[in-house]
Amino acid sequence: MKPGISSQIKAQQRRITRNLANLPVVDEAIDDAPLTAALAGIATASGYALTNGGKRVRAILVCAARHAVSPSPEAGEPDHLACAIELIHTYSLIHDDLPAMDDDDLRRGQPTLHKAYDEATAILVGDGLQARAFELIVDAPDLSSEKKVKIIKVLSKASGLQGMVGGQYIDIASTGKDLTLEELQAMHALKTGALIRAALAMGGIAAGASEEQLAALDDYGRHIGLAFQVVDDILDVEGDTATLGKTRGKDWEANKPTYVKLLGLEGAKAEAQHLLEAALAALEEFGESADHLRDLARYIVERDR
Repeated sequence: MKPGISSQIKAQQRRITRNLANLPVVDEAIDDAPLTAALAGIATASGYALTNGGKRVRAILVCAARHAVSPSPEAGEPDHLACAIELIHTYSLIHDDLPAMDDDDLRRGQPTLHKAYDEATAILVGDGLQARAFELIVDAPDLSSEKKVKIIKVLSKASGLQGMVGGQYIDIASTGKDLTLEELQAMHALKTGALIRAALAMGGIAAGASEEQLAALDDYGRHIGLAFQVVDDILDVEGDTATLGKTRGKDWEANKPTYVKLLGLEGAKAEAQHLLEAALAALEEFGESADHLRDLARYIVERDR
């Protein structure tokens, strides 16, 4: 992480990673030793995927949105929700890395799950993490049933065909094609942006945000979601594999549509800055309580991995 980025983000990353490391993939309430033993292999593989580094941006966004709406320390951290969206994100990375999709051997500086284990295990771990995410939301303490239902609806839509999955499908179908800026933005608003916007909505709903506050969070999320992908495209060209923790140049070599191909390197950098400014402007009504969100927006644009 570059100098100047809030130490609060680093602390949140460490806390969320600890929570994920301590998260039982198999329900601890199951009193069935043979079943627990039979699932030990997939539990270990799930732990490998969950604790193998990662920026934890989406999970931190849940916490930062909660803080922006309700900055009181007594409100507590929405840890169940933060872990839930991290499980969804991790499942998506596991499946994206499979040979049938992006076919990558490296993720977060380590062998991808299907390389460390096998393809069948990777598919099943992804499926299991997706289901476990919604179980965590149901089990979240201090949340009303009404809020849980709203959050489940937000996350299921953002991670499905109208969100992340749909965006990934369009991405694969667009390989080798020339897209307009509007088409590229529409694709990434689903593939990358939908889950980022969901994270903000989840934190906002948990904190009891008004419709106006949720709209402001969504506007912020729409811009940083696109900025995240623009920077990813820049790093695919300028970054190095060791720092990125994944294979550099994969999208370029696969002839996928990217912001760098469409706008040029300097044009893509200018677009990232424009999106950052728009995201920060969306937070004006929150005042200082949204400083964590401001730090995250700057981190997303200034990061080197």
